[in-house]
Amino acid sequence: MWQFALLVLLLFAIMGLRPGQVSGLSMEPRIDEDEYVLINALAYRLGEPQRGDIVAFRHERSAPSVYLKRVIGLPGDRIRIERGHVVLNGLEQPEPYVQFRDERSSAETVVPPGAYYVLGDNRANSDDSRTWGFVPVADLIGRAVFGVWPLGHFGTLK
Repeated sequence: MWQFALLVLLLFAIMGLRPGQVSGLSMEPRIDEDEYVLINALAYRLGEPQRGDIVAFRHERSAPSVYLKRVIGLPGDRIRIERGHVVLNGLEQPEPYVQFRDERSSAETVVPPGAYYVLGDNRANSDDSRTWGFVPVADLIGRAVFGVWPLGHFGTLK
């Protein structure tokens, strides 16, 4: 049995996948607190983050912790929040993954080169770019791609 587990871990390492355990409620309902996910650590060495990706990154406020948030704004995008609704480059964005919206608003900002604007799906309970600003590309660890535990959330993350 331990040989199988070792083989699985070796395959994950070869494919650039690393496990991560979620702490916090900011990505609910898609990703729950204490859920285990797989992070593709090669994703952004081979390409750029895309709007809608769930990214894993380090943040200066919690050096040992890894944050998971959704990419909302790419470099050069103009973003503002109007009573909880994202307005991107002048157009309100459909966000079917947001169930827990709040009423906060934010003035328009432009995402600088080499950075991303990220928000938690649980807007009512998320510490994100609205609070601490942009995520530099250098802080990205990878893209969260797959939920593995609990089994009820087993599958790809979107």
